[in-house]
Amino acid sequence: MQQFPGDTDRASPTCETIEPERLTSALVFSSPHSGRSYPPDFLAASALDLEILRSSEDVAVDDLFSAAPLHGAPLLRANFPRAFLDVNREPYELDPKLFDQTPPDYANTRSLRVAGGLGTIARVVSEGRAIYRDRIPLAEGLARIDAYYKPYHARLEALVNRTAQQFGAAFLIDCHSMPSRMPTGDARRPYEPVNADIVIGDRYGASCEPGFSHRVHALLSGMGYRVARNKPYAGGFITEHYAARSRNRHVLQIEINRALYLDEKTLQPLPGYARLKSDIGRLIAEIAPASAMKGGAWVGGTWRQAAE
Repeated sequence: MQQFPGDTDRASPTCETIEPERLTSALVFSSPHSGRSYPPDFLAASALDLEILRSSEDVAVDDLFSAAPLHGAPLLRANFPRAFLDVNREPYELDPKLFDQTPPDYANTRSLRVAGGLGTIARVVSEGRAIYRDRIPLAEGLARIDAYYKPYHARLEALVNRTAQQFGAAFLIDCHSMPSRMPTGDARRPYEPVNADIVIGDRYGASCEPGFSHRVHALLSGMGYRVARNKPYAGGFITEHYAARSRNRHVLQIEINRALYLDEKTLQPLPGYARLKSDIGRLIAEIAPASAMKGGAWVGGTWRQAAE
């Protein structure tokens, strides 16, 4: 069976940063959903087999963006799976239908993501399939947040702060993959294809300097990819939480259509994987040096279009 490069279980630590030899770029990369170490207790409590649980995984996205450290930027990746805990949520988006006790008062139990079963600790995976046989202890859920969620965000915050301090700006690239089909809510036609190879999300300009978003869009389009902006993915919690344009902290979410590189049933790589990884490496090579050029592309809080 063919595997992706580096496709092995990563049980410890819960997350890790691949650092560059020397920090030369104002970019920071985050891969929050590519973790593939499934705790045995979690698998034992699940009503689903591993193949179905992995349907929510951003398979090999950390490897697709692995060129980041070669161009002077750190890459943070989670080693735990999204089905176990989702760091692209508020810390306490807790689903009352999942736990054996009522979540604490400070929890957000009414978000749209919770309503869909996709809170900080998901109740379902793709196609609404319930992960667990029974409700799980609330204490276990809170313990996961302490042991997995908080360390990931502490590391990510530190990376963004370090980069902003050194370069006067930080550009966080939040890396994801997306299913090739989207549910429609129509029983006659339950799914429709995603009409994009890559979706870049900047929360409609709120999370990222528009010139930077335009530059990424132009580079990917120039490589032959169909690129969409903000639809159907404008950015999640990480995009919203870490963006502070007034303080030169920018976040851009990148979603890659899994059909470009992955057999979505077997989760095995397709022939297009090598080309896609190479193209992402080219993208990083283009934007990494300019992000750190205080006298060049990045001037006074604006991405200079002439630098293109």
